[in-house]
Amino acid sequence: MRSVRAAPAPVTKASSPPGPGSLTATQRRLGRDWRLAALFLAPTAVLVGALVLVPIAQSIVTSTTERHGADSVFVGLANYIALAGDAQFRTAVVNSFVFTAYAEVFKVVLGLAAALLLHHRRRGRALLTGLLLVPWVVPTVVTAFSWRSLLDPIFGSVNTLLTASGIGPLLASANLVDSWPAGWLSDASLAMPSVILVNVWKGVPFFTVCFLAGLKAIPADQYEAATIDGASSWQRFLHVTLPGLRHVITVTVTLSSIWTFNNFDLIWLLTQGGPGDVTTPYVLVAYTKAILQLQFGAGAAVTLVMLPIIGVLVFVLVRLLRQDTGTEPPGRTRTARWVAWAVAAAVTGLLAWASPQIFWKAAVVLGVILLVAAAVGRLISALQARGGRRASSLVSSVGSGVALAGLLAFVLFPMYWIAVTAFKSEGQVVMREHDLWPTPWTLEQFSALFANQPFGRWYLNTLLVSAASTTVALLCAVLGGYALARLRFRGAQGFTVTVLLTYVMPGALLFIPLYQLLIEVRLTDSLWSLVLTYPTFTLPFATWLLAGYFASIPADLEDAALVDGCSRVQAFGRVVLPLAKPGLLAVALFTLTNAWNEFLFAFVFVTKDEYKTLPVGMQSMIAGDVVPQGQLAAASLLVSIPVVVMYAFGQRFLTEGLTAGAVKG
Repeated sequence: MRSVRAAPAPVTKASSPPGPGSLTATQRRLGRDWRLAALFLAPTAVLVGALVLVPIAQSIVTSTTERHGADSVFVGLANYIALAGDAQFRTAVVNSFVFTAYAEVFKVVLGLAAALLLHHRRRGRALLTGLLLVPWVVPTVVTAFSWRSLLDPIFGSVNTLLTASGIGPLLASANLVDSWPAGWLSDASLAMPSVILVNVWKGVPFFTVCFLAGLKAIPADQYEAATIDGASSWQRFLHVTLPGLRHVITVTVTLSSIWTFNNFDLIWLLTQGGPGDVTTPYVLVAYTKAILQLQFGAGAAVTLVMLPIIGVLVFVLVRLLRQDTGTEPPGRTRTARWVAWAVAAAVTGLLAWASPQIFWKAAVVLGVILLVAAAVGRLISALQARGGRRASSLVSSVGSGVALAGLLAFVLFPMYWIAVTAFKSEGQVVMREHDLWPTPWTLEQFSALFANQPFGRWYLNTLLVSAASTTVALLCAVLGGYALARLRFRGAQGFTVTVLLTYVMPGALLFIPLYQLLIEVRLTDSLWSLVLTYPTFTLPFATWLLAGYFASIPADLEDAALVDGCSRVQAFGRVVLPLAKPGLLAVALFTLTNAWNEFLFAFVFVTKDEYKTLPVGMQSMIAGDVVPQGQLAAASLLVSIPVVVMYAFGQRFLTEGLTAGAVKG
């Protein structure tokens, strides 16, 4: 916390805090700024308490009950004991672990590679960063539909392209796939790797942006000193880049692990947990028990039994965010390194045991990526050692260009598929004519979309809910974030930790008690159910990021305003808020995108067509095996355009907000 003056009266030294004699007894007990802090934190405290803490407590109570008809009977720990013998639950827990572990490994590798390629690029970096952000920006329902279409064994382009290039038969001969053409989402041996691939595609941009922000924070003189000492590019990466990014990597992986472990929407939209139970996550088991079977106690027990795992990750995250990474003693650094290696070895062993078929395939793919990168790095270092600067520069440029081209192809091809499919006629879609280029271009799918579906209503619902929930979250977060960053009051650290805990609490833990609460107040099947519940995942994040951003603004500027006669509220409005515009825009983008893309709450709380949002409405367009690919492509394009445009204009503010808030916070 920064020390600033609370009194508006002019003083000779603005930066020196008042002496003990100038504080009242209440101020000495509760903190100098407790009144203003209570006022600023009240909206956040009420929303977080009512929508997160109380539902969690209610969920704990619910997990000890069992529904008998219209009544709930207390059964103690029976629901938890029953899970020990539930084969579906055990399989789902293993699936969630496998899904998370493989996804995080590849997101780190590809995200770090993309960040390094962009960091060292002088021209076109902003444009390339914007293009790489596309998977992160587009709604999850668009991600799922595009990949379902591409991986379709009959109508998809993946099998066609891999067959034409000869890669598909090569994969089959190497036993990476059992047969060719492959049924990516319908084959039990390929469904989980395919779902992991889509999650990696969706998550790499987040890692790239965070790693880019971390690379900017590494002092350039460290690289200069290493170069003077004769270190090669590979040695500079090992001894300068990785240590400099250690904190950012650990925080990013921990956050992403929490989100990935509790993923529901992507898996549901891709496979609905099939074939069989091979991709069923534990959240889907909770949904089945609580919502489909109306056994709220059993469903709550499924989510709560996973709470210790989430608690460990949250504990690690809080420790990481509170520690000062620049002052760690060498002994602690070595201990942390040994712990990291032990955790990595344990996870590797568990993966080899839980998914032997996926393990060796993932090892081959990862090994090829690392070997190619190491070979290029060694070649550049060897050329530099022999004095061939021009040759090493040429190899570096060509290697970076090829890597970026491959990365962009991986990132953008699904979106290209969506765009061209949206402008095909129904005959071209069904007959697979002119697969990669519509001939002729037509608006037939857009006309059919609005004629056959209440798409306009879904669009308006999503716009209203997103705007309302973003406004609520932003207003509360501005006040709460400022109070946590600037004001001095007792309990500030505890409130900060509580906000962080609620931020990382998964929707899987909340949707059952919130659903019960909405039933009690008769708000299901209404837009109010979404407006009231969306702050559970937007407000904590917005408060946390803005607290970090406000803390990065020099307190001297605010002190000067206080000396000039401004009150604390006036200084906040006239000095702090104008300087915090990048952070405010970054938060607005994040919260609006999260609300625009949200699926789980809208899927559970709303069933009537007239109140559905875009993600749920688009999912309802698929009836069994009947998939209107052209109409879904048109809908996906219309859903994605507003968010992509917003991120295109706000990309600079997003990076600056992350750098000052989330990464440094």
